[in-house]
Amino acid sequence: MKRTALLLATLCGTTAWAQQEDTYDYFDANRQMIRNGVQSILLCNGLFTSNRPLSTVFRHELAYLTPERFGGPVGSADGGEYEINEEMKAVAIGGPTTGPTIRAAFREGIGCVVMAPDQTFDDIDGLPELTLPYPASDPALTPWPNGDLVPEQSLPGNVDEDALLAASDWAFVRDTEEQRTLSLLVVHKGNIIHERYDNGADKTTRTRTWSTAKSIAVTLIGMLVDEGRMALDEPLGFEWGPDYPGHENDPRNAITLRHVLNMSSGLYPVDSFGMEYATGSGLAYWAGASSIEGMRDRGLVREPGTVYDYENYDTLLAVYAMKQALGSDEAYQQFPRKALLDRIGMRNTLISADRFHDFILSSQVYTNARDLARFGLLYAQNGMWDGERLISEDWIEFVRTPAPSTAETGNFYGGQWWLVPDDRTDVPGDAYSTAGNRGQYVIVVPSHDLVIVRRGLDWGRQGFNRWDLTREVLKAFDGPTAVTR
Repeated sequence: MKRTALLLATLCGTTAWAQQEDTYDYFDANRQMIRNGVQSILLCNGLFTSNRPLSTVFRHELAYLTPERFGGPVGSADGGEYEINEEMKAVAIGGPTTGPTIRAAFREGIGCVVMAPDQTFDDIDGLPELTLPYPASDPALTPWPNGDLVPEQSLPGNVDEDALLAASDWAFVRDTEEQRTLSLLVVHKGNIIHERYDNGADKTTRTRTWSTAKSIAVTLIGMLVDEGRMALDEPLGFEWGPDYPGHENDPRNAITLRHVLNMSSGLYPVDSFGMEYATGSGLAYWAGASSIEGMRDRGLVREPGTVYDYENYDTLLAVYAMKQALGSDEAYQQFPRKALLDRIGMRNTLISADRFHDFILSSQVYTNARDLARFGLLYAQNGMWDGERLISEDWIEFVRTPAPSTAETGNFYGGQWWLVPDDRTDVPGDAYSTAGNRGQYVIVVPSHDLVIVRRGLDWGRQGFNRWDLTREVLKAFDGPTAVTR
């Protein structure tokens, strides 16, 4: 009987062990820190980069912090566990009930920089800034597209005004309050033919690009590829683990620039598994960690080039390779302005960085609708600007070519640009688009010599569809709306 009882006890114990489930969120402390960091950087940039009132920032920018995903903001425009320092252009988020305090401060030339949890406002002077002078010309007196002087002119004969206004209303008047269009621009044959802004916004309003920044990053990288300073099908050109013995035999050395630009590095995915607000790139975005150290920590789990995984770190790997190719910190820090932004009139664009002055070109760029229209126009003009070639036709062909890893799932992604998926037959197949969280789109339609820019402050379910927008805008134009890629 004793032996039987012991056996039963053992079996019961085994059964109890087998029923255990790992339900504890071991990343909860990270999530609290990152939640505060998200609010810190959005509040800081909303106030000091976008120059929007506090009430507007809470009502629009911070609507993104839904209770379901983030527990909601830590306060309201009337107060809460946050501090705003107007003189320092800085904010601090956090307190006894909301977790670790995270600070962010506006820095000249790059926007707000998020600080590490152990840093205070006394550390702001040590944060990076960019004081590169802007071109001398006055944008207000300089004709579009290099400046903001836009003459009044009638619509081209092939454009139906009523249909264009209907498309605009379609973008602004939504069935859900979770979709909020901030601005809409339509550029046809180089001219702005429609421009509309939400209440409280105008042509100067800067907002976050989110992942539309990735398309800016690939443009800068393409310039270096065109110059022969980088190469698509060669290894990225840096050491993955220089402090580890045998690092020269690291299998990650097989990862090429093409692999990361196609989102198919083969490295362990973080963002794709829904962990971007718990670890990985989220720590660099929102908590002051180094973007470089984090992106080099992932192990290889797949053969490079075989599987598509959308990852912020893949873009940042390419940006780090760009930094290595440029050769010096000064050249790297000035390159986006000198090579691209200043040359096409993007004076309202700030490329933000982590506290080590490594550009977060996977997401954190602040700009306005007109600057993004200029960017799209560069591609619509096949890489030419004022008679000068800035990016090659070969590079444009690369960003528009479906990544091999997407062949079985619709050929929807190229080189840091999104493509019309195979199952969409109601818009031109040659169209391609940037895409950023909360509805940031720059859509280029070569067959119609068209650029569409939509800036959003969507939240919750979001769901604003850029190809649906393209379809609606094209109803205003003569000619076929569906062409082959």
